This record gives sequence, structure tokens and C-alpha cells, in this order.
Amino acid sequence: MSSPSKLVASSFASSARGQLYRTAIVGAGTLKGKEVAEMLNERNFPAIDVRLLDDDESIGQLEATGDEINFIQSVRAEQFTNMDFTFFAADAETTRQNWKRAHDAGSAIIDLSGALEEEAGADVRSLWVERERGQKWQPALQPAPCVVPHPAAVALALLLLRARQASVVRGAAVTVFEPASEQGQKGMDELHQQTVNLLSFQTLPKDVFDTQVAFNILARYGQNSKLSLDSLEARVRRHYQKLAGADAPQPALLVLQPPVFHGHALSIFLEMEQPVNQEKLSQALTGDHVTLAGSEDDSHPSNVNTAGQPNVMVSLKAEPSRPNGIWLWAAVDNLRVAAITAVECAESMIATRPVGKIQ
Repeated sequence: MSSPSKLVASSFASSARGQLYRTAIVGAGTLKGKEVAEMLNERNFPAIDVRLLDDDESIGQLEATGDEINFIQSVRAEQFTNMDFTFFAADAETTRQNWKRAHDAGSAIIDLSGALEEEAGADVRSLWVERERGQKWQPALQPAPCVVPHPAAVALALLLLRARQASVVRGAAVTVFEPASEQGQKGMDELHQQTVNLLSFQTLPKDVFDTQVAFNILARYGQNSKLSLDSLEARVRRHYQKLAGADAPQPALLVLQPPVFHGHALSIFLEMEQPVNQEKLSQALTGDHVTLAGSEDDSHPSNVNTAGQPNVMVSLKAEPSRPNGIWLWAAVDNLRVAAITAVECAESMIATRPVGKIQ
């Protein structure tokens, strides 16, 4: 997997002064939890201890944290004592049940579950977008939870903010293709088992989606599913607006569920104020965290090509019927972007931690 480049230097001020921190990951056995643990190691996060916590199904599992192998332990109040940072990568209910324990124990909270968005003072943050907008985050003594935005909202905000540097964006229409991995291992397993069962003419499991996802594209889940594409669509739109700001282009948005295990794909149509200068738009889009696809087949944006990559990959295609219009096809590794965002949030909150001893 590719590691982030110059941003690793941000381990930075704290490492330079010899400061080390204790960190917990709640949901360490989940797809997001494993990715966060890997990202902490890749970015050389200054942690003396990474405590792995999860529910009863995962207790006792062995997981790698850097060069060490650790056991996953149960989530108990005493586990948060002296923790500097706690990442919540489990389901929303687990986060709601435990985050105040960690917060009251003095830990900074980074929420990857989306459960804490409505909590007082909670910030939906992407440092990628903050840097793009030239924003400076002001740390509080005891910061409110940092909520990791939906990965598609991060990619969309970054692309549309840069596109308007080439020309005024008059309108945008976006279709987001949601992977099964956004529903964790259970979503991945159900899609896999549905695929196997369809090919062997067996009954389909429908505990997660309550409908057939394999070999299908959905605009709505089954009636008995706890999931809702309408709610997901609202979440992407809400996070995009919080990240990009009120003066950013406001796109029409549709979220669909394809039979894809991993990685987001986005189909974006932009209507510009003037006829599109594709070279100028390409230059505006290219930069940190965005890779423009070349002419080679193996560099075209896809779920496969972006797996394990830290950037949004994007290609451009002219619209012959509209000289002011252009298509963007983008793909991004959803788990990797979420983990990078979470760890960058923690890095930015280092200034809020006490100095002078191991916490």
C-alpha cells in the first residue's frame, strides 16, 4: 500500500519533543478499525500504546499494530483511563454507548461511525479539504468529537472546489456508487454469499440489505433493512456542504448500491460558465490527494486500481452535445480515505494534549 508523502512530517512537533501518546481503537476487528491501526503505523503516529477494543465476537483475536501483535480486548470503562486518543470504528450504537466514557476520562474522540455528528460542538472534518480552503483549525483545551465524513463527500468536495478554479461551475449532477464494505464485514459477507448462492441456485441471505445486491444495482434497499439509501444520500450531501462551504457548487446527488465489494466510484457531470478548456481543468484538479488518469488502461479510475491508494483517481471526458459540459469519472478507496482522515484529525489534535509526560 502506498504511504502518504510529505504529511508524515506532521508526527512532527510532538515527536521532536519526545512526546508519546496512548491510543485506543474501539472496533479494532472491523474493516475501518484495522485500516486505522495500519494508518497509525504508516504515518509514524507517536503512540507508545495502541489498545485494541471490540465486542464479544472479536475478543481474543490477534491483530498487528506496527511490528507488534496485540490481543483485542473487551470495551470497558477502565480501558479508557489515561487514553489520549480514542478512535471509534465500530457501529454507531457501540459509539453512542461508550464515547462519553472515553471523553470523560480525558481522551480526544475521533468518530468513524457517524454516530456523534449531532453532539454539541462536534466537527465534521477533512484536513484535505481544510487545506484546500486555507482553513486554520483552532484547537480547544478539551476538543469536541471529530467526526470523519463520508469518503464520497471528501472526494466530491475536493474535486468541485478545484474545478471552480478553472471556470465558474454553473451546475453539477453526481451519482455515487456505494460499496458493500461501507456496511462492514457483514455487508461484504452478504454480497459474497449472495453471489455464490445465485450461481448455485440457492436461497439468498438478506440480513443486511434485505434484497438482492449481487448482479444488481439498487436505488433502494428492502423494507426490513436497517439501512436506507435516502439517509445515506442525505449524509453525503450534508457532509459535502459542511466541508466545501456555502459558496461551493451545490450538486444534485444520487446514491446507488452496485454489486461492488470495495471502493467508491463517482460519476460527476459539470456544467461550466464557459466552454470547457480540458487542459486548464486538468491542471486545476491535479495536486495533493488527486491523481489524474493517463491514457494507459491500467491507470483508468476504478475500484480495483484505487484499492490501497491514498488518492482520488479521476479522468475527464468531454460531452459532445454541450460544449460547456464535461464528465468526471472518479474512484477512491473508501476505507483508506476514512483512516487517513481519522489519523490526520488526531495529529491536528496533538496540540490539545498535555506536555511533559506520557499520558
